[in-house]
Amino acid sequence: MASVTLMVQGTTSDAGKTVLVAGICRVLARRGLRVVPFKPQNMALNSAVTSDDGEIGRAQALQAIACGLEPHSDMNPVLLKPSSDTGAQVIIHGKALTTMQAQDFHDYKKFAMDAVLSSYKRLQAQYDFIIVEGAGSPAEINLRKGDIANMGFAEAVDCPVIIIADIDRGGVFAHLVGTLDLLSASEQNRVTGFVINRFRGDIALLESGLDWLEERTDKKVWGVIPYLTNFYLDAEDAIQLQTPSAPSLFKIVVPVFSRISNHTDFDALQLHPEINLEFIAPGSPLPAADLIILPGTKNVRGDLELLYQYGWDESIKRHLRYGGKLMGICGGYQMLGELIEDPDGIEDKAGASVGLGLLNISTRLTQTKILQNRQGYLRLQQANGSINNASFKAYEIHCGNSSGTDQYHPFAQLIPQAYGEALSVNEGIINHDNNIIGTYLHGLFDEAHASNSILAWAGLKNQNAINLSELREQQLNRLADCLEESLDAKFFEQFGVR
Repeated sequence: MASVTLMVQGTTSDAGKTVLVAGICRVLARRGLRVVPFKPQNMALNSAVTSDDGEIGRAQALQAIACGLEPHSDMNPVLLKPSSDTGAQVIIHGKALTTMQAQDFHDYKKFAMDAVLSSYKRLQAQYDFIIVEGAGSPAEINLRKGDIANMGFAEAVDCPVIIIADIDRGGVFAHLVGTLDLLSASEQNRVTGFVINRFRGDIALLESGLDWLEERTDKKVWGVIPYLTNFYLDAEDAIQLQTPSAPSLFKIVVPVFSRISNHTDFDALQLHPEINLEFIAPGSPLPAADLIILPGTKNVRGDLELLYQYGWDESIKRHLRYGGKLMGICGGYQMLGELIEDPDGIEDKAGASVGLGLLNISTRLTQTKILQNRQGYLRLQQANGSINNASFKAYEIHCGNSSGTDQYHPFAQLIPQAYGEALSVNEGIINHDNNIIGTYLHGLFDEAHASNSILAWAGLKNQNAINLSELREQQLNRLADCLEESLDAKFFEQFGVR
């Protein structure tokens, strides 16, 4: 059969595009069909390493899991990772090519579209169904010229589109009608209908509005998805800055940098029943905690400067004096050292910055970006002096290398990933006082055994960590069940699926 493509666009960011695509992918995959996710262009600081050693948005990695596939760079051929208010790193087919200002990227779209279409054609040759996620809204007037992310792509490949809107935000009918009205005639014609997301209450109260919407637009309402309580899937970029205070729980604090990246590292900790994890908004004081974790960032020197401005450096040092534990991941790890050099302006302006000086290491940012999935064993020393050899799966995404690490105890021992790699590869460090960890590894808390080991090191007595992979599978199936019930029976039939 010829490959079938369906594109999901939204009236706004966070309307539910990512979740709907993931759900449709899981429904089709459960029926034994060859289905693949696709997002032509994404802008996000949460990313994942692919099977071909590339980098794509975290949302497309989630959707790949929904399909039962390993993430691949063709699933998200253009990824933009903002490093400032006006500039972003441009990643094409999984590889960082350059850093551009926003205005320059508009002139770059022709090349980017060629990359998008080449990836799309490769997927067409391999899969029966391609479920495409748009970006933001197709009705952003200032972005429509040369568009590759929404209707520009749909027109280029001549695929049908459905539009999703979030009723929980209010104004859902205005969002849908207004979005449709701002499209061209040919774009309107390819919209087959709407999906309304996150509805609470009695559906009978909504039916008159649905009838009006279908009559007003001559488009089908394919379904109303209910609000799913206690629903979890990896966030594409949104972050909840604060969680309810629970003084009796183990307290973990994560300062939010202006360019924080891969904050999905902490999803499992937020769900942990024995932990109160709190994201601290920029400029807010750091509260007392058992563990402080400095996260990754797309602009490590810029965020280090802000860290000093907020007085977080003094709070961190006071935390250590009072017996707290500290962990730095990726950019947060680099901040713990003596010096961070960026002579070529990889992330922002060229220069060097003095680090926190808590570890006697230095970091130099380089053009070569390290993208690798990793496996290995942690080398954490527990309170009784024993070494915990918990296994882990994680990934690295970073520019630059840190030197001076050989004078410290390694945080982890990596399993060789390629022919010719050393049989024993140390990663990260633990300081001599056993109260600071530095590592480039992301995703360490996703699997229970590795998470339990780190939490035991930090002082949590009853670890009982969440296994995020198992939870993700449960939630994807829950979502697929919901779509099977909520979408019109003819929704899948229109694409030849029964």
